[in-house]
Amino acid sequence: MSYELQDNSGSLFRNNKKQDGDKQPDYRGSAKVNGVEKEIAAWVKQGAKGTFLSIKFSAPYQKPGEQKSPAFKKEDSGDLPF
Repeated sequence: MSYELQDNSGSLFRNNKKQDGDKQPDYRGSAKVNGVEKEIAAWVKQGAKGTFLSIKFSAPYQKPGEQKSPAFKKEDSGDLPF
């Protein structure tokens, strides 16, 4: 049974590939926001009020040259040409 993201929720996991001094996030994960899948990156930071997480949402990563299947376009819904 695979895990399926519920709308407006997500999961973060510790980034084990991060090394001291690099700019990679401390945590990485994914979320579904209003039905759209997003990647999450989070950095542990120190502030005047204590430790906090700085979070960034972005579109899911795609390898260069990799494309998702083309989406159905509204203008394609007209009559067939034959």
